[in-house]
Amino acid sequence: MILGAIADDLTGATDLSLILSRNGMRVVQVIGVPHTLDTVAQEADAVVIALKSRTNPAAEAIEMSLAAARALQAAGAKQLFFKYCSTFDSTDEGNIGPVAAALMEHLGTATTIACPSFPENGRTVYKGHLFVFDQLISDSPMKDHPLTPMRDPNLVSVLSRQTDRPVRLVAHETVRSGAAAIGAAIAQEPGICIVDAISDEDLRAIGRAVAELPLVTGGSAVAMGLPDVYREKGWITPAAPGEGFAAPEGRGVILAGSCSAMTRRQIAAAEKAGVHMLRLDALEIASGATTPEAVVAFVEAASQRSDLPPLVYSSADPAVVAQAQDKLGRMRAGEVVEELLASVAASLAARGFTRFISAGGETSGAVVAALGTSALRIGPEIDPGVPWVSALDADRPLCLALKSGNFGGEDFFLKAWEMLA
Repeated sequence: MILGAIADDLTGATDLSLILSRNGMRVVQVIGVPHTLDTVAQEADAVVIALKSRTNPAAEAIEMSLAAARALQAAGAKQLFFKYCSTFDSTDEGNIGPVAAALMEHLGTATTIACPSFPENGRTVYKGHLFVFDQLISDSPMKDHPLTPMRDPNLVSVLSRQTDRPVRLVAHETVRSGAAAIGAAIAQEPGICIVDAISDEDLRAIGRAVAELPLVTGGSAVAMGLPDVYREKGWITPAAPGEGFAAPEGRGVILAGSCSAMTRRQIAAAEKAGVHMLRLDALEIASGATTPEAVVAFVEAASQRSDLPPLVYSSADPAVVAQAQDKLGRMRAGEVVEELLASVAASLAARGFTRFISAGGETSGAVVAALGTSALRIGPEIDPGVPWVSALDADRPLCLALKSGNFGGEDFFLKAWEMLA
């Protein structure tokens, strides 16, 4: 194993795993910190550990991330990668800054980068400011994210409020001069460098510049330049994307807990296509009016009436989400939905469902835990950053599509299902 990665949520881990696989690395994704990585590390160039730490208290996120780092180092990782969302989801308390600083201290390194750019999905960094397509992040729907609202687009300012480490900018003028110039700029002073990137060419140059840093932090796309350097050094040999993936036959379901604007558009597209749908309400779940048994009964019945998978969703606009948070509390409003969807997933798997499409990082983490798998093989790409994956250690064949809330085109749910037809 060459690269050991720590992702702050499940869909982000899958996104990174896909980027590495697409660029010719053999990748295994592990959910949670395992006791040992010896077995999977023997057959992988990269191991990506998926945590559920994005919105935890900073101390918990640090503890989890350091445990993952130690496991990866024990398995032989030459370089560590801390992966977070391309929308830099965080608050002034963290968790990007605190975790990055803790990993730097653990590794004894004074310098790293922070680059969330993912141009293929419309996320770019220019002059240190984060854009979503042609909008500043602070003007995008992310400004109303229920857990990590992003209202400051200046990443130097955002990260400086999260850590005592110096934070500075490596501007695009330097990035477009190439890897050597980027590397020299990073090495000038200790601290965390926000690095501009507006294209895949920029990201590949950044990857080449940081391939020998002990720690890299960023969105998944900045990792795309690392495999080429590893091959040049003779550390890895090429692998075909999606190598070894096989989807089991069987029924499927779509479970959506994300409230992102894109997920809401994907739900609308599914409804227009005739997908049978059930909307969940957090307050009704909390009161006991909506139960897992009732949802499972709906899915079972709907799956008999259509070749398309039924869709169960709690996604709603910010005003509706705010009402639930006011009554249940910010965290609990999301937890009741996650717990119900996880219970539904486990019950459906026991009834023979084998194909699960999940929207939302928190939802996906809860669903995978309920399905009892802790290791995933990366399969074919559905949309940028989202592959099908197969469970390596479940007690029955399963495949999953685990989508970050804002990822995928409007037809994502339909496209994902049709890929397996």
